[in-house]
Amino acid sequence: MEDTGAAAAASGAPEAKAEDGGRAERPVAKALKVVAAVDASEESLHALSWALDNIVRCHPDAALVVVHAQHAVDHFVYPVAAHGIAYAPPLAVESMRKTQEENTRQILARALDMCKERQVDATAAIVEGDAKEAICQAVERMQAGLLVLGSRGLGKIKRYPHPICTM
Repeated sequence: MEDTGAAAAASGAPEAKAEDGGRAERPVAKALKVVAAVDASEESLHALSWALDNIVRCHPDAALVVVHAQHAVDHFVYPVAAHGIAYAPPLAVESMRKTQEENTRQILARALDMCKERQVDATAAIVEGDAKEAICQAVERMQAGLLVLGSRGLGKIKRYPHPICTM
């Protein structure tokens, strides 16, 4: 008779334990992690609502993370004339930072309220940088299995890359 532990080790399968009657342990299924990116648009909140109704409801053990991407405040500071010098008065930078933080707080509060209304536990995360890059990096870092995004607010005709009529 072949040793089950040696056979399992050779095949890369999990080793059987003696106390379970020689049956191999089943790998534990990893819970689905869903990242929903939100901003101030109704489209992003609609996408979150869709995810709550169609994904999280079907996977009650899913972990939901609501992510908001914001640009760094220095993104809003522009060069002065042709000298290549960027300057913004400290009060202006601080005012922009406070406004941005308040906007982010309101966006995340609205998204988390939607989750709470549907009795879904969710966590919030803020990422900084260009939205498409920052969100993709967050998804990789969180090892999410699903990313939910809204449309860019364009209708079907505006999204269509080619002219409908040519003359």
